Amino acid sequence: MSIRQLPEDLINRIAAGEVVERPASAVKELVENSIDAGATRIVVTTAGGGKTLIRIEDDGCGMDQTDLLLSVERHATSKLGADELDDIRTLGFRGEALASIGSVAELSIASRCAEAESGLRLDLRYGARSGPVPVAMNCGTIVEVKNLFARTPARLKFLKTDRAEAAAITDVVKRLAMANPGVHFVLNGSDRTAQSWPAVTGARALEARLSQLVGDDFAQNAVPLALSRHGVVVAGLAGLPTYTRANSLSQFYFVNGRSVRDKVLVGAVRAAYADYTFRDRFPVVALYVAVDPAEVDVNVHPTKAELRFRDAGGVRGAVIRAIGEALTAAGFKASTSVAEDVLGAFTTPAYESAAIAPVSAPVPLQNAVQRERNATAFSPFSAAEVLPGLSEPSARIEADTPAPALTEFPLGAARAQMFDNFIIAQNGEGLLLVDQHAAHERLVYERFKAQMATGTVPSQAHLIPVVVELPEEDCERLEDASSELQSYGLHLERFGPRAIAVRETPAILGSSDVEGLVQDLADGLAEWDSTAAVSDRMEAIVARMACHGSVRSGRRLRVDEMNALLRDMERTPHSGQCIHGRPTYVELKKKDIERLFGRSR
Repeated sequence: MSIRQLPEDLINRIAAGEVVERPASAVKELVENSIDAGATRIVVTTAGGGKTLIRIEDDGCGMDQTDLLLSVERHATSKLGADELDDIRTLGFRGEALASIGSVAELSIASRCAEAESGLRLDLRYGARSGPVPVAMNCGTIVEVKNLFARTPARLKFLKTDRAEAAAITDVVKRLAMANPGVHFVLNGSDRTAQSWPAVTGARALEARLSQLVGDDFAQNAVPLALSRHGVVVAGLAGLPTYTRANSLSQFYFVNGRSVRDKVLVGAVRAAYADYTFRDRFPVVALYVAVDPAEVDVNVHPTKAELRFRDAGGVRGAVIRAIGEALTAAGFKASTSVAEDVLGAFTTPAYESAAIAPVSAPVPLQNAVQRERNATAFSPFSAAEVLPGLSEPSARIEADTPAPALTEFPLGAARAQMFDNFIIAQNGEGLLLVDQHAAHERLVYERFKAQMATGTVPSQAHLIPVVVELPEEDCERLEDASSELQSYGLHLERFGPRAIAVRETPAILGSSDVEGLVQDLADGLAEWDSTAAVSDRMEAIVARMACHGSVRSGRRLRVDEMNALLRDMERTPHSGQCIHGRPTYVELKKKDIERLFGRSR
């Protein structure tokens, strides 16, 4: 077959396949045009998931007749001041969106500029143009797209249900609204519930807009980002490590006001939270990055959803540092969602019938319980001794009521220990439950990292080396990594074909479970499958060591030990979650406790 020139309408339909993948793609292109036109209010109306109708109305600068006619021509744009593609300062510039949409749908464009007495309307019906004709309207532009892909059934059958397509449009408009807090967005139509996000201005405009779109819960459980480094500006909100989701759908990335999907940014966020989030959980972030337009290429994807940074390493470093500094500034703060989950787990006792009164305990039992209550906190008798068959109480009071001044600390004063692992504390606002093992694990980990940063990890020699028996292949891996493990304060050597002798351990770990520690490290080396990975897995190795060096569950603590742990938590960054991403404490406000007992008004 000989080479031939394709007809113009087929070229437009091919371009439409690149730019207009689905109704949401058309909405994105049209709303971006409105934003570039300086609109302060944009109304998006849809029907049939955008397949039947898409209507975009804005109050932007509008177009005169010359611009209106050129707007539907291919490769015509007002968004490039010079013929340079490395200095893009608008959301769009290709000049193909309107022509492409008009080739696969019934397109109508009505526009009026401020100088004109009336507007003009131009129709483009599956590539056939008519108009323009005069039309009465306010300043701005109204674009209507009807029956998208009606004459290209092969494209139409690949679209999802109306509900799914409407949801995709909602997601696109939300992301555009996040990037433009100064614009009032309205989203309505026969296929959805109307939503309105008024414009917000001022110093906290970004936070206010994110509250509108993501929810107040996110704003309350996030820390602000603010960093300028080597020409890269990072702003936005980063969720606390204990405020996570099961997928990455609540991660939003913007570069120079454009919503993007970028591997560099995704990887930077993953690296920034690697130390704090639980496995298979995803932090909630809204990340705004600003760089010189000449330093980023937005032309690597037809819809400009992907991009390429000239200095990807610099951008990655700036994002990691911005999130790291923000989380460090948050200190021991944990998300309020943890407390809400706990409150949700409580159930109020209910009786099957209002006519049935609760049964009182027998008098002898009441008397015995009263005698137990009258006993002092240091009574040598337990409840089990008073009442045979009654189990030992899980909570115990360690000492007299602490000094009132301790309750003024954020994590309050220790009142008791429960199940030999959970510290009950009280501050001025409520009650706190602290997981002593998880909390101390984070404290040891942060101290270990601080020592590693100075280049010296003090070690503690064992009078008699601890010999750990392991499979031969595990012994070989540990032997190969022994020189590098010394920098962590762990000195070990081969002791026969199936054993390792541990001569020194990091002093910070104290009397840790040496055998368990060595076994855990051997498992890690087997998982990483490379001795060269030891230096690259510093944080993972330190985490494993910290886990074995922390206060174990089941250890009874004195009141002064519990209070010392609480004070250390307040001084240590990131102590609101353990090294596995789980919360280290839960705070229940007084009003929440009162609500459990029906005392709230």
